[in-house]
Amino acid sequence: MPSSRRSRRRPYGDGHVPLDPDRLGGLTRSESGPGGQTFAVRRVRGSDKSYRCPGCDQLVAPGTPHVVAWPTEHLLGAQAGLDERRHWHAACWQARERRRPTR
Repeated sequence: MPSSRRSRRRPYGDGHVPLDPDRLGGLTRSESGPGGQTFAVRRVRGSDKSYRCPGCDQLVAPGTPHVVAWPTEHLLGAQAGLDERRHWHAACWQARERRRPTR
């Protein structure tokens, strides 16, 4: 049964708002990621959602500062790379060479 609660952030019936990378906050920098691929990396203060960290397969709790990383070059274009962004614990991102994605 669907929840009777409606989102206060997006009125019911409004369309999906595409991701704006500038809205994430913080400075974007370029770093080498898993497999030697170049990633755009941004530190964020936290959010209202929980995310699964690909480094340790544990949840990044809501409100926890963490790292968002996405490939800068993608076969299907920049938007496809942005769609593949992942939320990492800061420590897991720092240990990314020793800690491969679990999924």
